[in-house]
Amino acid sequence: MSVTVNSDSPAYDDAPLYTLHGMWCTSCALAVEGALARVPGVAEASVHYPTATVWVKGTPAATQLAALAPVVKRLGYQLSELEPVQDAQQRLAQESRYLTLRLIVGAVLGMWTMLASLLIYVGALPNATIELVVAWVAGAFSLPVVLYSGLPFYRAGWRTLLARRPGMDVLVSLGVIGAIAVSVGLLLRGSSEVYFDTAVMLIVLLLVGRLVETLCRQRGLKAFDALRLPEADVVVCQGGQRDTQPVGEVSMRAVIEVPPGEQVPLDGLLETPGWLDTATLTGESVPCYLHAGQRVYAGCRYAAGLNAAPLKVTVTATVGQRRVDKLCEQMRRAQAKKGELHKLADRFASWLSPVALLLAVLTLPLGLLLGLGLEDAAVRALSVLVVACPCAVGLAVPLASLAGSSQALQQGIALRDPAAFETLANVRGIAFDKTGTLTRGQHQVVHAALRQGEDLTIFQTMLHSAVSQSEHPLASGLLDWANKAETATPPKALHKVLHLEEHPGKGQQTTFQNGERWWSGSAAWIEQQLGTSLPDNAQHPDYAFASQVVVANSRGWLATLYCADQPVSDATASLAELQRSGYIVALISGDRQGPVGWLGLQVGLAKNACYAQRSPEAKAALLKALPSPTLYVGDGVNDTLSLAEAGVGVAPMQASEAARNGAAAQLLWPGVSGIVRLLALAKRTRRVMVQNLVFSALYNTLALGLVIMMAVPPLAAVLAMAASSLSVTLNTARLAWAEPDEASDSPVPALSAQRSMPPTEGQSRPTA
Repeated sequence: MSVTVNSDSPAYDDAPLYTLHGMWCTSCALAVEGALARVPGVAEASVHYPTATVWVKGTPAATQLAALAPVVKRLGYQLSELEPVQDAQQRLAQESRYLTLRLIVGAVLGMWTMLASLLIYVGALPNATIELVVAWVAGAFSLPVVLYSGLPFYRAGWRTLLARRPGMDVLVSLGVIGAIAVSVGLLLRGSSEVYFDTAVMLIVLLLVGRLVETLCRQRGLKAFDALRLPEADVVVCQGGQRDTQPVGEVSMRAVIEVPPGEQVPLDGLLETPGWLDTATLTGESVPCYLHAGQRVYAGCRYAAGLNAAPLKVTVTATVGQRRVDKLCEQMRRAQAKKGELHKLADRFASWLSPVALLLAVLTLPLGLLLGLGLEDAAVRALSVLVVACPCAVGLAVPLASLAGSSQALQQGIALRDPAAFETLANVRGIAFDKTGTLTRGQHQVVHAALRQGEDLTIFQTMLHSAVSQSEHPLASGLLDWANKAETATPPKALHKVLHLEEHPGKGQQTTFQNGERWWSGSAAWIEQQLGTSLPDNAQHPDYAFASQVVVANSRGWLATLYCADQPVSDATASLAELQRSGYIVALISGDRQGPVGWLGLQVGLAKNACYAQRSPEAKAALLKALPSPTLYVGDGVNDTLSLAEAGVGVAPMQASEAARNGAAAQLLWPGVSGIVRLLALAKRTRRVMVQNLVFSALYNTLALGLVIMMAVPPLAAVLAMAASSLSVTLNTARLAWAEPDEASDSPVPALSAQRSMPPTEGQSRPTA
């Protein structure tokens, strides 16, 4: 597979990233974006509402905070340096409480307004005098809703007008104010046909939508929590003394101690060797033994026994400069980007609201010119505003996304972001992580070569005794092979271990009660212990991809065991289905080239579609080179950047918390066949979205023309809005009624058998 990087893409990584405070909706984001784009020296500006981040591309002087902050402040917003994730979470939590309080006021008092209006509409009151009294009561109950609950809409509408980018909040504000003004005028004239319920309904329904939106934004920040390391105290060694300091106060070149089983808190160079679980940043399938002088990164775990000595590290990067900190910043940059669909929606919103507003404003003088009275002309203008509020347009995509999400859940896929369906339907490139995603994350013996004349039963029995006390990462696979073999028998007394001596990074020496001595470990160490080279049959070239465990005794080489991380049962069938459907599929891993190439052949991928030894940053860069939109499937902390960079990120069932929080979807069933089902469902969902949008656009066009040409009371306009929303809802319900596509109806069949294949030879890189 040869992929090409698009050289026309903007340089997001070089643009400053700021935090914007005071945004209420996407209209606010568009208003600030437009104002920043007009600043001299600014080539491009992007405001991302979900994360409240702003990046600005242009000359260094124009993109400084001091130059941009006054422009934003004039609109009523505040621009600051990029806020920490903890501060962003607190800000969104405060916004949620703010919205909840306003919604409670709107719902409780608005309920009485709606009840009073309903009694008037259905003619349930005995005479006109009581109707007028009830109409005044409806207005009284609507007053707190309009003045308090609706205040954020008026503020946002005014700010967007100042920025010359009027959005939906302007329409909502004018609709509410118009409904109140017309209703008060009618009351003063003695009429009970008021429209307070219209104002209340608009405010309450939109507050519900904003609250749900804020909660989703708040939940999206949890992905950064998994990247943030705990701010615990660190033991610092200075001049022979041991002192405890907060991790944020540790200086460069200080020597710190890491207890066994704990995470390394700061980047540095090892002063003492040890076993390190580096899967969080490298994706290595097994812990590796690092020697003194080698680099170690914060977030890696010291994988030694509890009785081992502490690991000593010389600090080379303090808090804020660690690799994991930079990874978090890159992830925030990736989330601040806008996809093509997002940009298209922004362009649509930028002209829809002004056009609707212009029609509503023109209706009043046009009605007066046609001979209508002031009251009739005002009511007709109000009807235009109500009709122009595109409730059906607003429901078209979210309802379909929600229905698709429900179907996905029934098929074993949980969607954190229902809007991802828009991107999923157009996905072209798909990349998978290796360990824990396409593989089970557990090594198994795939081949065993034994010295001629040796008894397999005795060997397995002694191996069971030898590895049962070992802390080596491959020990569990060896023990599993010895336990489950049909010929395995309980260890005899003579086969029990008398003494075991570990040589970290090399192997172990085992002495049995029968006096026999074993050496097991790497081939180089075994040759060193024996003082001679291993025989030719001790190395099998077809299994060079696997991790080797060589066993020898006093008579020389005894056995070689080959361990490999096996693919999940449905990987081959799922990837074959994806490739038949025309998707470009790649395997991107931080593991070694041998295991990655072997797995690629196992699951049916070409050699040039498998990429090994990729850091988190390199994974994300390679993902950009795939045809977009892209989908990435990964399970570890080292995959979070790619999950954010991809059009849609998916976490498998056993994914880490970081991957689950950073992904738009999570598989709830084992394997990866859920990807096939998800993509098929996304295409069906998008078809319904398009149908809904077309219908709602036709409705708005016809309804606007109708209310301009003839008198339509606001109540009728509200009912028309409800009818259009109902039709969109019924069309969306077809997602649940329709039979699923064949690809999503039945799970992908499991592999019938695992094949044993030789490793790959080299791999190709993407061409720039």
